[in-house]
Amino acid sequence: MKSLIERNLRLFFSSKGKVFFSLLGALISFVLYLIFLRQNMQESWSAIKDSKRILDYWLIGGTLTVTAITTTGGAMNNLVSDRESNRLADLVLTDTSYTKITLSYLLSAWIIGFIMQGFMYAIMQVYFMIQDKISFDGIVFLKLLGLMILSSLLWSAINLLIFTFVKTSDTFGKINTIIGTAAGFFAGVYFPIGAMPTFAKSLIKLTPAPYNAAIYRQVMMNKELNHALKGLPVDKILNFKKSMGIIIGKGFSTETFNMGITFVIVIVLILGFYRYNKNVVLNKV
Repeated sequence: MKSLIERNLRLFFSSKGKVFFSLLGALISFVLYLIFLRQNMQESWSAIKDSKRILDYWLIGGTLTVTAITTTGGAMNNLVSDRESNRLADLVLTDTSYTKITLSYLLSAWIIGFIMQGFMYAIMQVYFMIQDKISFDGIVFLKLLGLMILSSLLWSAINLLIFTFVKTSDTFGKINTIIGTAAGFFAGVYFPIGAMPTFAKSLIKLTPAPYNAAIYRQVMMNKELNHALKGLPVDKILNFKKSMGIIIGKGFSTETFNMGITFVIVIVLILGFYRYNKNVVLNKV
């Protein structure tokens, strides 16, 4: 299985196109914020102390979620390509079991998602350190590394479930484009959740994306935001955090619980469809 993981990683990182397009959704959210959204949001936050730096953290949290979604999805190109070319059936003929082959796609996507989140974080952190003088907190960074690992695992499992039914590279490209485009909306990066229509809010909350982004934002923003909002009534602070997607449920524990439940459901569904997919592959041997 180790050799298969190394193969998947090599195939992904050896293609500059795969790497770039897997990051495209995150790069778009970053650039859109800098060019179009930043000025308007700063004006609406003008009454908040250090609003510029707090907004930077807000963007980083949402963009890391988008990165986890799109890069783990891009990593599943190997799975679809192997199925389309019948290479997956050939791999089953080796000593490696079908279970290990499936796990190799999951684990390689997990590693890719973690690495690419770290890469995007480094770009954004350095840029905002130079531009807005935001600080680097080692404790927060360690917490973020843990969240990157968990986020990558969650979205690797979700994307494995989605793309396990995709049989051609053409279909993969179309679905992956849709996911990459929608990721910024579901993570609440293009628009704060409070600015969305009621139906859109309800739809977005059915996915783990806003909860994932909220956890990142709570880790990065809460200390400075609570200081900036000090003196305001608790209900106003809570309403503000909910409107900006910093809190979706009742806080960190609720967001973590929702992500955990999603992960369990996805794993159960993967196991449920495992036998069907295995039989399809074996019939081609």
